[in-house]
Parts: sequence; C-alpha cells; structure tokens
Amino acid sequence: MNTAVIVFPGSNCDRDLAVALEQVTGRKPTMVWHRDSDLPGNVDFIGVPGGFSYGDYLRSGAMAARSPIMRAVKSAADRGVPVIGICNGFQVLTEAGLLPGALMRNAGLSFVCRPVSLKVENSQSLFTANYEAGEAITFPVAHHDGNYQADAETLDRIEGEGRVAFRYLEQVNGSARNIAGILNDSGNVLGLMPHPERVVEPAHGGTDGRRLFEGLLETVAA
Repeated sequence: MNTAVIVFPGSNCDRDLAVALEQVTGRKPTMVWHRDSDLPGNVDFIGVPGGFSYGDYLRSGAMAARSPIMRAVKSAADRGVPVIGICNGFQVLTEAGLLPGALMRNAGLSFVCRPVSLKVENSQSLFTANYEAGEAITFPVAHHDGNYQADAETLDRIEGEGRVAFRYLEQVNGSARNIAGILNDSGNVLGLMPHPERVVEPAHGGTDGRRLFEGLLETVAA
C-alpha cells in the first residue's frame, strides 16, 4: 500500500503517523508539503496528521484547509482514496468541507492530554474492519479544540447512517453525543480526535491503534 502524509507548518504528529504506517505497511510514506499541488499518482491512502497547523491561527485547521495540497486531497477523496484526519487533521477535514460539523474549544477550556476509553460504533468501515462493534478500546488524546459539534439535523443524520465511527465512553471535551470520530457519506474519509498512531506497539502502552491501520491495509489490498 502506497501512503502519503500531509505536512503543514506546525504539524507535530506527522512523524508519528509516518512511523506507524511504515511499521504496518513495510513502506515509508511519501511526506507531502502543504504547498505542493499534487499527490503521488499511485497513492492508496492519505493521512492528515495532528499538530497545530499554522499555529491554530483564526480557527484550528482553517488556514491549512486552504493550502494548495488540500485541493488534491479532496479530489483523491472524491475518487474513493481513503483519507484519515487525526486531531488537527480532523479539524482540517471539517474546515475543508470533507466532513460535516466543527471542532470547538474544549468544554472547561482546558487542554486534555491522557488515554481515553472509546467505543467502536461502526465496525464495517475501511478503518474499523479489525474491531468489533461495541468493543471498548483505548487511544490517547491531546487537544484543546476537540469538542465536536453540529446541528441536531446533522447529528441525527450521521447517527442514522452509521457514520459515527468512535464514541467516547467518558466525558472528555464536551463533544455532542460523545462523538470522537466520524465518517463521510462514502465511508472513505475518517476524522477522529484521539491518536491511533500513538498506540501501535507495546512500548507505547497499548496496541489498539495498530488494528486500525492493519484493517485498512487488509481492506485496501484485498
């Protein structure tokens, strides 16, 4: 599987994601700078990493969403290429219109950095094929603006369409309906605030995140 990781000024989880992808796929991903206008022609998967793109000026992800490379990311997603946005990457995907809703300042206005318990809501997607529906897993979070919000109609629609991929099992940041990660309507774009790339080997304290990337690899390679 040929992968690409988008890099913005202020990204600080791009290497974490690249290492996780190399461990699972056996190939180093292509690191794509935000000013580039094209992705590798043979890309099978795109990762938009966490961090503080453009210093989180204006709104988290707002400036990164207007980078030249995001036009290519959107075009690839429209063709069915799987795209994941983690933490700041989730914010970028909502700002770019690839996912509905918005990520707001955390309830309590505090930065949250700790392992959290998640429930797998949808085990039928490209990204969750190696989990069981209803399974409890643990990913770490590290964010200040992870409070997912959308209007009631949008929330009802994504719930009804099975597009909530992960849900917090505890109160973390005030997110509507404890939503931690959502899919687009085609199921090939996932945004989530917790960090699966930080739990891919036992030395990290857990391997629950590794199964996300392994399931994706198996599904795409099939």
